Amino acid sequence: MSLLLVVACALVDADRRVLIAQRPEGKSMAGLWEFPGGKVEIGETPEAAIIRELEEELGISTKSACLAPVSFASHNYDNFHLLMPLYACRKWQGTPRPKEHMALKWVRPQGLRDYPMPPADAPLIAALCDLL
Repeated sequence: MSLLLVVACALVDADRRVLIAQRPEGKSMAGLWEFPGGKVEIGETPEAAIIRELEEELGISTKSACLAPVSFASHNYDNFHLLMPLYACRKWQGTPRPKEHMALKWVRPQGLRDYPMPPADAPLIAALCDLL
């Protein structure tokens, strides 16, 4: 079974809400809510991948110094094993907009369980509740 390294980011606003994004139609797990992020490319650090993915998916920019590791998910899917570090980010430039997702929503950590998420994302909610 192959190992897939992806990164996720919990953007946290001044009201301690977290940004989640709805997966678009036509992609696997369409309609589910997730933390923004994506695959780490060959030769790329997880932090560089987050910075790139936030620009591509949300049109915002941030720096490595603004990323704090929170937790990670390790989940078996049918065809691969996913390893996903989760970072928190409280400082960025620009206003997040859904460039690749159907919708974005700011949610209090305790309310995240009200949104259907991919199996790898859901276990990360407890770490965010502890942090925030």
